[in-house]
Amino acid sequence: MAATHILLFPVVLHFFFLWPYAASASGLHPVVLLPGATCSQLEARLTDAYLPPSPQCAAAAAAAPRGARWFRLWKNSTALDDPTVAPCVADQLSVVFDRVAGDYRDTGGVETRLLDFGSTRGFLADDPADRDLCMGRLVEALERVGYRDGETLFGAPYDFRQPPAAPGQPCRSFSRFQRRLRALVERASRTNGDRPVVLVSHSQGGYFALEFLNRSPMAWRRRHVKHFVMASTGAGGFVGSMRFLATRDDSPLGRVGRSSAIKFTPLPSPKVFDRHTPLVITRHKNYTAADMPEFMAAVGLPASEVALYETRALPVAMSFGAPVVPTTCVNGGGVPTTETLVYWDGDFGKDPRVVYGDGDGVVNSASILALDTVIGDDPKQEYYRSVKIAGASHVGVVSGAAALRRVIAVILQDNFV
Repeated sequence: MAATHILLFPVVLHFFFLWPYAASASGLHPVVLLPGATCSQLEARLTDAYLPPSPQCAAAAAAAPRGARWFRLWKNSTALDDPTVAPCVADQLSVVFDRVAGDYRDTGGVETRLLDFGSTRGFLADDPADRDLCMGRLVEALERVGYRDGETLFGAPYDFRQPPAAPGQPCRSFSRFQRRLRALVERASRTNGDRPVVLVSHSQGGYFALEFLNRSPMAWRRRHVKHFVMASTGAGGFVGSMRFLATRDDSPLGRVGRSSAIKFTPLPSPKVFDRHTPLVITRHKNYTAADMPEFMAAVGLPASEVALYETRALPVAMSFGAPVVPTTCVNGGGVPTTETLVYWDGDFGKDPRVVYGDGDGVVNSASILALDTVIGDDPKQEYYRSVKIAGASHVGVVSGAAALRRVIAVILQDNFV
């Protein structure tokens, strides 16, 4: 179906007239939120198998009860701000690839779990500065129109360190997330008069939501999902992620990022970015989205990491496609966004010269516009809309007052049709 670009003014007007009704109405379609990267909260506990990486971490671990007590691992701002403790948090937060199991797992002696799965409390940040990023403003707006956490409003946090792997590749974390989200959607529907749910994602949450939908039986999707609203997610990653891959960030959180598979998820996809357009420029060689393995080798990633990208992450990026449920993609635009990175001398340890283009400040317009083709033009996708909000940033789509009104209007329309 061809992509349809429409102005939401009539819907927004309809929404304002019905706002008092919506706030008091029963029979809302339940909403399940999937937040952006790093918003999900993780708890951990240490077992006797844990080997601290330093004497300072050993002292901290010795003071913590082993086995029984769970503690907040992410996001623990107090610990992360303490230079003596932050490396310990980073060690416990890191994941390793188990070559025998063919899958990622927690560091030895560390067990982790998601906090408050099913509730928006599982990702509402303690730090007020993070509420914009982690859908806090969207939750507040939904509550103003009658939604209630645990009744009509639900949260689906996920382990952001372990994104979906290609079908056939072991990925215990995502498999468990699939089972829990499917059960949550069914419960949300059942306890709300069997009304199908509205799935709403932001940023990285869109990748998790889309993979969840595309790996769910078609009959189940049609029965349980009324609408998928995907905010601030492109069809093919973004160029700025290549800068993170190149940087030699030895900070505690930099080490965590390098250990996890999530570093591959937002890389520009050759499905979307032109195979002849350089994204990284050096004196001797340029790199396109199709040259990602060579770029990884150039910035110092070992061959084993490149192989994980090629076998686990790249197939997922190349299969990004229509969920075949009613879908609205909401994205910002008109914000300077990294389009090309210039490391002229080939020294990836230095800051590059950045050439900017259009996008939402994170996701490039090429990736956003590709949604219209990859999802909108799929003949199986019966309903698709693209809502573009001029001047809205990547985070602003779910936090700015004007953008929130647009997003809420999209969600609420399902209660009046």
